[in-house]
Amino acid sequence: MKKLMIINGPNLNLLGKREPEIYGSLSFTEFLDEVKNKYKNVSISHFQSNIEGELIDKLHEVGFEYDGIILNAAAYTHTSVGIGDAVAAIQTPVVEVHISNTFDREEFRHQSYVAPHTKGVIVGFGLQSYELAIQSFLG
Repeated sequence: MKKLMIINGPNLNLLGKREPEIYGSLSFTEFLDEVKNKYKNVSISHFQSNIEGELIDKLHEVGFEYDGIILNAAAYTHTSVGIGDAVAAIQTPVVEVHISNTFDREEFRHQSYVAPHTKGVIVGFGLQSYELAIQSFLG
């Protein structure tokens, strides 16, 4: 059984409430329940924090024992050299995901400090971005 970890960064705990025109009205917990039900042959864990250091600690913790990490570092994607360095330091492959199309937003969101160290990047497909990332580890 594949073992995947989803790591979500700042403000993603507000999915379903925060800017539904961009992020939709489904909470991440509701979405995660649907995905776990659909992919019963995959162990999917989830961690969310608004704190940069906690995200780095989680990457270090799971980055040598999981089959894949799906990382939405949210705003830290565009500001955190530390998270990028943490992704580079671990062995587990990482797929960077974003719910919105970051290239259709403010210019500062066009830069990722995470992407150069990942297996790939999926942006702009709403919560479906996570499912596409899961599928990338199953093929």
